[in-house]
Amino acid sequence: MFTIEHDFDATVITLMDEGSAALQEDVTVNAFEDCVTVEQYDPREDRLVRITLSLAQLRDLGAALNLPEGLYRLRRDSSP
Repeated sequence: MFTIEHDFDATVITLMDEGSAALQEDVTVNAFEDCVTVEQYDPREDRLVRITLSLAQLRDLGAALNLPEGLYRLRRDSSP
């Protein structure tokens, strides 16, 4: 299950783990104009953990989810 909210400066997506197996804490994705942050509460450390991805890293991550094992570099299409 997930929610989507549009704030003034970001789109916020919250992913909630569902099911009977061991559940993970909610994951919050904040999409800003120049970066994306991913946040999750760590109960063992009692703190919020945040990573920041550039838009290029996010693009690469999206591509990597659909590719087999290997090393890749995405090229920009130079055609108009």
